[in-house]
Amino acid sequence: MTQPIAFDNSYTRLGPGFYTRTPPTPVTQPSLIAVNDGLARRLGIDPDWLRSPEGVAMIAGNKAPDGAEPIAQAYAGHQFGGLSPQLGDGRAVLLGEVVAPDGARFDIQLKGSGPTPFSRRGDGRAWLGPVLREYAVSEFMHAVGVPTTRALAAVTTGEVVLREAPLPGAVLTRVASSHIRVGTFEFFAIRGDVDRLRALADHVIARHYPEATSPMELLAGVVARQAETIAQWMALGFVHGVMNTDNMAISGETIDYGPCAFMDAYHPDTVFSSIDRHGRYAWSQQPPVAVWNLAQLASCLLPLMPDPEGAVPEATQIVHGFPAIYQAAWLNRFGAKLGLPAAGAEDQPLIERLLTMMAQQEADFTRTFRGLVTGTAAAEFVDPAPFHDWQRDWQARGPDLALAAQANPARIPRNHRIQQAIDAGVRGDFAPFHRLVEAVTHPFDERADWADLAASPEQGEEVRVTYCGT
Repeated sequence: MTQPIAFDNSYTRLGPGFYTRTPPTPVTQPSLIAVNDGLARRLGIDPDWLRSPEGVAMIAGNKAPDGAEPIAQAYAGHQFGGLSPQLGDGRAVLLGEVVAPDGARFDIQLKGSGPTPFSRRGDGRAWLGPVLREYAVSEFMHAVGVPTTRALAAVTTGEVVLREAPLPGAVLTRVASSHIRVGTFEFFAIRGDVDRLRALADHVIARHYPEATSPMELLAGVVARQAETIAQWMALGFVHGVMNTDNMAISGETIDYGPCAFMDAYHPDTVFSSIDRHGRYAWSQQPPVAVWNLAQLASCLLPLMPDPEGAVPEATQIVHGFPAIYQAAWLNRFGAKLGLPAAGAEDQPLIERLLTMMAQQEADFTRTFRGLVTGTAAAEFVDPAPFHDWQRDWQARGPDLALAAQANPARIPRNHRIQQAIDAGVRGDFAPFHRLVEAVTHPFDERADWADLAASPEQGEEVRVTYCGT
């Protein structure tokens, strides 16, 4: 069967310093877990070829496909506020770019494909758990319309990865509009490498923001996209968990699903990451952290302006424009969840009353909002009387339940269900994983046979801590 992928490699044409040429490290015995047929066809790839021995060899990292130029990308990053001047792809290799039938470009990257010069004494591998988590969560995010990287395929490697215990290894094939991050700009800015910084900005403008005519217009485009993306996270109860600058994609896509999770019981200070001991990346902190990250990007772009010092007020104004863009997107998203089209400032008190009540009574985030559509929301409250008072005010607004049904998924990839799928996968049983993926990629369908996946965790089932995808 002929290889159906034609690679381009525009990032490598930026030249030395942006990456190191790094072939993936072959694995012992790759075995296919899943192929994303819909995404493959979107890219113009025959999914049956991905299932063939040659395709499996590619997605396992055992054979570089024709036309690919495998690289590990260089970047820096602020991690929990502290600058790490050199990070880079420590366990991922970018094979190259494919040009889809409609002309759109997408990176194809292997995660868990072995050590690179950026591995910092790590083994460059991934164990099965983070691969299954990212596959399920990223495909759910796509299904509900959130800009995101996506999962094309996953394989086990036949090898053991040593973490806290010996664990089965796996490789994820990830697809993104690009893998360029705020940290990519930081890498060159902190080195004073203005020529490469300019080349990077020109590349990003050509690939993602062709309407931009200057670095400041590029900054404005990134600010607007990030504001919309994070408003969507908030409306889903999604906690990214590790919003370092190296985990913020310039494209506006959600990237790097490490210690991420969706809230069960609602509380604005919810944290899942095992290493976020001070709540820097709690659910409620995601918008201000985004502003902080975007300020770092602004600082990187200033040297590209004819008068860097004189451009500071403009850059500051652009970054400080995030809250207004975000607030409008937040009102739009939460207004839709309440079935209120074109929600405005007058609707905000109604939204916040519901959220406050949910936090006070630990109501389930997803089930409460979906219950507004199905008429079951009151059951999520220990004391439903305050909810009924709120409900009368809400119903007086004449909500559009069809709009609410489109904004409130019936199910999410709940943390305990992901963990159950991982535990089964470690035993060699991937049926729970496939069932979970099928259910969360049809998130608005009401199906009795998926009712258990929509349920809140029972006592003892809660998974309150997740770990970085190592």
